[in-house]
Amino acid sequence: MRHVAALAGVGIKTVSRVMNDEPGVSEATRRRVLDASQQLNYQLDMAAGSLRRTGRQTLSIGLLLPSVANPFSSEIHRALEDALAARGIAVFAASLDDDPEREKALVAAFLGRRVDGLVLTPIARSQSYVIPEHSRDLPMVFIDREPVGIDADAVVTDNAVGAARAAAHFLAHGHTKIAFLGDRTDIQTARERRRGFIEELGRAGLATSTVPVRDGLHDEESARLAALELLTAEDPPTAIFSSQNLVTFGAMRALKELALSKRVALIGFDDFTLADMMEPAVTVIAQHPERIGRLAAERLLARIDGDKQPARTYVVPSELIQRGSGEIRPQS
Repeated sequence: MRHVAALAGVGIKTVSRVMNDEPGVSEATRRRVLDASQQLNYQLDMAAGSLRRTGRQTLSIGLLLPSVANPFSSEIHRALEDALAARGIAVFAASLDDDPEREKALVAAFLGRRVDGLVLTPIARSQSYVIPEHSRDLPMVFIDREPVGIDADAVVTDNAVGAARAAAHFLAHGHTKIAFLGDRTDIQTARERRRGFIEELGRAGLATSTVPVRDGLHDEESARLAALELLTAEDPPTAIFSSQNLVTFGAMRALKELALSKRVALIGFDDFTLADMMEPAVTVIAQHPERIGRLAAERLLARIDGDKQPARTYVVPSELIQRGSGEIRPQS
């Protein structure tokens, strides 16, 4: 900073005001400082600045997602970035790979970098290990899944309600032989979607013990193999509900391999790009990751700004989008 001040012919305080975008500096002076900083390749040290900044804020938050490669996660990431950019807050994201030990290690890594808050999709059985930091007023917001062992804000989808809506939709179109393709059972959202789906079938009078259920499908290939096994069985289902987007992709591949895409109904949980361009177009229970990310950012900023109201869970409603695949009726 001293070098920039000398080159621009100003004082160090003036350089600080310009680099922190503070008022009270003429446009000509601001331009000289910026030109000098560019010549010297000077970047403002946010970590050093946090030592003097009120509350020692680093203007950064940690975002922990199941996988940044997943379209649902990436949309949440983008919504958070857009919402926090106006406050000059950087978002550092990492993938948990739904590994409890990785969750704890990454939380510790972000805390070691003194982030101003955490937005986290939990996978460990309990998040009580962060209570010491939370009790020191570190803002935390949990997304997609509610935390266990700690009171903190959470922003989630109505998973059971959305899955029940899919089951009711199949029933309304005449299906009684309906299969469920589910994610790992240690994932809260997967359990909720299975519960909502099966309970809705039970309310309609179907014997839920006979519903073909295949759990533990966490990628496209495992879902494809499970769907192929069901569809080539002696009494195959006439409709399939896939409980997350990667599972939906696997089911779609199986249906295409067997030339059944226009004969077996399919509803997926999670919307995805080009779902409306498939043949038939894919009916989905759509979450709204952009709303989840935006609301999570609002709650995190409120906590950073001193909001002390009791923690609560915010539910973002899902939506049934009918496109064709979910409206196929059972074939005689």
